[in-house]
Amino acid sequence: MDRRKLILSGIATAGLGGCASTAQTRPPGDPGTGAAPAYDTGAAATYSADEIIRSGSDFLGVAAETVGGAVERVFRDNGQPTGYIAGEEGSGAFVAGLRYGRGLLYMKGRPTLEVFWQGPSVGWDWGGNASRVFTLCYNLQYPDAIFRRFPGVEGTAYLVGGLGVNYQRADTITLAPIRAGVGLRLGANAGYLAYSRQRNILPF
Repeated sequence: MDRRKLILSGIATAGLGGCASTAQTRPPGDPGTGAAPAYDTGAAATYSADEIIRSGSDFLGVAAETVGGAVERVFRDNGQPTGYIAGEEGSGAFVAGLRYGRGLLYMKGRPTLEVFWQGPSVGWDWGGNASRVFTLCYNLQYPDAIFRRFPGVEGTAYLVGGLGVNYQRADTITLAPIRAGVGLRLGANAGYLAYSRQRNILPF
């Protein structure tokens, strides 16, 4: 009988030791089976509609209600942006056109970044204008990802409350420039904008 008790006691001790070992080797931050791991996804913070309307109204110099109409349309199509560019640009065209601009990129928790853009266009298009541009940036996870070419998305140009809006897209990033300016620019065109760290005279 004593021998049987001794064997059972040894088995119980080994089992408890195995449980303790399992508990000690669980990864830090893992609360156990059935719970989501605690880690940072790295996704960029987004801006609410109120934040964008307030910033856009101040920068473009128009009423919040006017900006709100354009922002509501863009938010309905894309949701909340991860950044925005506040800048100015000039453009001109007679069949073939050019556009040059400069602005500051804002993202939450990131330093403000100076950005330049330039690009050609071709189509049934004429005139010229100077504009203030407030560009909403979607799925831009870090500032340097802005430095690439963004072709225009066909069929997305429209006017909302006197503000011009169109979409540009490269890979998973979408830009939605909201323009308010003076001058005359009529027509339809196809082209792209290349965003860069410095001013480039050649738009290609």
